[in-house]
Amino acid sequence: MDCRTARELNLSGLRGRLAPESAAELREHLASCAACREHAQAERVLSEVLEAHLPQHAAPLALERRLASSWPTDGRATPAARRSWRPAHVAARAMAAAAALAVIIGGTTAYVVQQHAQLRQLETETLNDHLRILGGAPLAQVAGGLHEVKPWFGGKLDFAPDVRFAGSDEFPLHGGAVEPFLDRKAAVFVYGRRLHKASLFVVDADGLDFPTSLRTGTVRGFSVALWSDGGQGYALVSDLNLSELLELQAEIASR
Repeated sequence: MDCRTARELNLSGLRGRLAPESAAELREHLASCAACREHAQAERVLSEVLEAHLPQHAAPLALERRLASSWPTDGRATPAARRSWRPAHVAARAMAAAAALAVIIGGTTAYVVQQHAQLRQLETETLNDHLRILGGAPLAQVAGGLHEVKPWFGGKLDFAPDVRFAGSDEFPLHGGAVEPFLDRKAAVFVYGRRLHKASLFVVDADGLDFPTSLRTGTVRGFSVALWSDGGQGYALVSDLNLSELLELQAEIASR
C-alpha cells in the first residue's frame, strides 16, 4: 500500500469500515511510515474534536423535504418513505463537519505558515547581523570579558541583557557590540571557538515571535539557535557545526 492510498483509507480505518484485508494492509503501512502515522493521528484527533464539540441540530424542514423528494417513492406516506427523510439529518451534520473542518484546517495552516515565516525572518536577521559584525561594521563594539562588556552596554540600550556566561577555555568571550536587529537594538556577545566566531544577540522580545523553547536550524550553511527567557529573545549563530553551537547554547542558558 502506498502513502496516497493509506491516507485515503485512514478515516475509514478509524471507523472500522475497511475489509479485513485492507485493514491489515493499512496497519502494516502505518507501522513502517511515520508520516502516515502522523496523518492518521491527526485524523483521529480531529474526529474526536468534531464529535465532542460540534452542535447537533435538526435539519431545516425545507431541506428535509427537498432531500426526501429526491428519493424514490410510490406516493404513499409509508414508514419507509418517512425514514427516507432521515438522511437530511446526516447531510446537515456532514455539512457542519465540513465547515468546521475547513475552518480548523484553514486556521491551523495559516498559523503554521505565519509562524514559520516569522521564525525564518529572525534566523535571517541573525545571520545577516553576524556577517556584518565579522566584517567589522557593528554600530558600536568593545573588547574584553563580561565585566568589561556588560557595564559598557549602560546607556546604549533600553534594557539590561541577561547574560551571565563569562566564557570558558572552550568558548572564550572576546567582546561585545550593539547592533540594529529588525526594529530595535541588540546587545551582542562575541564568543570564540578555535578560529570560529559565534555571535549571541539579545533583544527585548516584546513584539517579536521568539520561540519559548529552543529552536535550531541552518541558514546558508550557518547554524542558528533561537529561544526566549524572561521577556528577552536570544539568537545564537556561528559557522560551527550545530552540535558545537548547542554546547555553547547550553552554557549560556544554564547560567
